[in-house]
Amino acid sequence: MAEDWFIELAKGIGRIFLNPLLYWTIVLILLAGYIRIHRERINFGFKLFDVFSECKNTWVLSILSGLFISIVFVGAGMIFSYETILLLGIVTIALSITARFTMLSASYTIGITYLILLLLPFLLENQNAVNKELFSNTNFIGLSFLLAIFLTVESLLLKRNTRNTTFPDLERGRRGVWTGVHHVKKLSVIPFFVVIPSGLITPIVPFWPYFGMNGETYSLLLVPFLLGFDHIVKGSIPEKAALQIGRSILILSLFVLLLAVGSIYVGWLSLVAVVLAILGREYISYKHRQSDKEKPNYFNKNERGLKVLAIIPGTPADRLGILAGETIVKVNRKKINTMDEFYYGLQESGAYFKLEIIGDNGEIRYVQSALYEEDHHELGIITTGNRYRENHSKAN
Repeated sequence: MAEDWFIELAKGIGRIFLNPLLYWTIVLILLAGYIRIHRERINFGFKLFDVFSECKNTWVLSILSGLFISIVFVGAGMIFSYETILLLGIVTIALSITARFTMLSASYTIGITYLILLLLPFLLENQNAVNKELFSNTNFIGLSFLLAIFLTVESLLLKRNTRNTTFPDLERGRRGVWTGVHHVKKLSVIPFFVVIPSGLITPIVPFWPYFGMNGETYSLLLVPFLLGFDHIVKGSIPEKAALQIGRSILILSLFVLLLAVGSIYVGWLSLVAVVLAILGREYISYKHRQSDKEKPNYFNKNERGLKVLAIIPGTPADRLGILAGETIVKVNRKKINTMDEFYYGLQESGAYFKLEIIGDNGEIRYVQSALYEEDHHELGIITTGNRYRENHSKAN
């Protein structure tokens, strides 16, 4: 028995290379990173984050989540057909073909896959080109449980966004002035094992598999699940907005989980869970957009000083703990309002500088350090202003 499990485990890992979603994931990571870097160069004149930044700080949570899902689903004997997993991959690719992450919530990828699988038997009924039995065995209950768990993972990923790891951007405001915004954006690949019909594995206890389908022997399949989001924030600190959205998604996941549990006894509740997940996730995004739209732009220029839009990783500003959203009011006791004043203030200070900064609570704190020759000439601080490309064009 142990040898059979080991063989199927090895086969299951190997089968991941037959899943088109694996290769699309690699393309999507590189493509999204390239598009973002290109936009950063247009806006600010240089690259702020590397090409893999959308995936950074997600791997530990992804692996732990995948391990948890694997233990629960394999242990409970949740059987999925290979056609279900393949269709989920195709739907995920279709929803991310624009290289954006807005539709990569499990509410959409798993939810739309569920609805397609629900309708396919009826669509295939009056044709002979495709086998009518191909999608007849679908574990709808298992899909609703997967949806609930991945919504929880999504909420945890949102809550892990820190102040200086969201992605700055520029948008043209109503009066034609460029305003600063942030993208709360992440992409995570969560590998997990599921059980599929046919293979060397036989039932290990009388009640296993609990959620079975046609077949007396089973195998393991490693699935790469793609989970992502992209929320634009301009009316508040991005970290706080991410926490609020994450909290709402966590509450939604609990309701979906309750309905998924109920579907064990009343099958159609799994459909209710999926519809709730899709509508609920859409409402959370809509509520955030409306709430953010009603607030004044947090990163606009102000008369008190220089509002920090972003910090370049690895620069003196990053090392000194300066945060996006804070306001620099003085450089070496000289009041500033523009980047030119900030730059000249640094140059006049020689090898040492002292900054006066207003934090989120409105209180002043002081930052001081030596200024080294290899340091970024503006300490790595990005502020809202005209696009670099526009300034460069005017200069020429």
